[in-house]
Amino acid sequence: MVFARTLRFLGLGGALPSTTGDAMKLARWFAFAAFGLLVGGCGVGSTLEPAPEANLKPRDRELLSKAPYAQAYIPEMYRRHIVDYHRREAPGTIVVDQDARYLYYVLPNKKAIRYGVTVGEDAQIWSGVAKIGSMTEWPSWTPTPGEHQRLGNLPSFVSGGPHNPMGARALYLYANGKDTLFRIHGTNQPEYIGAAISSGCIRMTNEDVIDLYNRAKMGSPVVVLAPGQGDSPFNPRVAFTGGRDS
Repeated sequence: MVFARTLRFLGLGGALPSTTGDAMKLARWFAFAAFGLLVGGCGVGSTLEPAPEANLKPRDRELLSKAPYAQAYIPEMYRRHIVDYHRREAPGTIVVDQDARYLYYVLPNKKAIRYGVTVGEDAQIWSGVAKIGSMTEWPSWTPTPGEHQRLGNLPSFVSGGPHNPMGARALYLYANGKDTLFRIHGTNQPEYIGAAISSGCIRMTNEDVIDLYNRAKMGSPVVVLAPGQGDSPFNPRVAFTGGRDS
């Protein structure tokens, strides 16, 4: 059953791969899954953390009930876990490991909440140290000129709601006093959690981004590791120690 669900997650319709391209896609996914289990600590000091229903406001429940997607299957390695955390960022820091497709919210006592995420395609990746400069519930979406050029026929504006690709919450990242145009937000395509397909922003399931939104604070530091720099939970380094005007 898990194997069939994995095939559906990869868009193979639950059938064995019939083409070379499908076979390569499946092989890449299993290789990446093994990598995620290694660097993400899944199964090593890892506890599955269900989404608390108490986090949802009445408006959240109403809008999520109208979501245009079916309940997506998300592999367990990309579901929310409390894990041992061996990097050295301070509690309250958000760390994005783009290699492993994980976002960490650092807790005290060498623990973190680990969420599975969708990350940007290779040409759309941003990395660096920033801080949360704005936070919004059910944000609107105004596609950038680059998105219009790259993605074709897009509306000029989409109001907040379940059909909006920004999802239920958005955290806007600022560096050096300027908007980086990089966001951590929800999604109306949860089936792509664990993939690299976005326009550069970090997507989370709506339930997970609501949970993160309730924990994060304005001004909280956010560390987005560059590709190839994902070192959680081994080879611990510190990318942010506080006291820096990002």
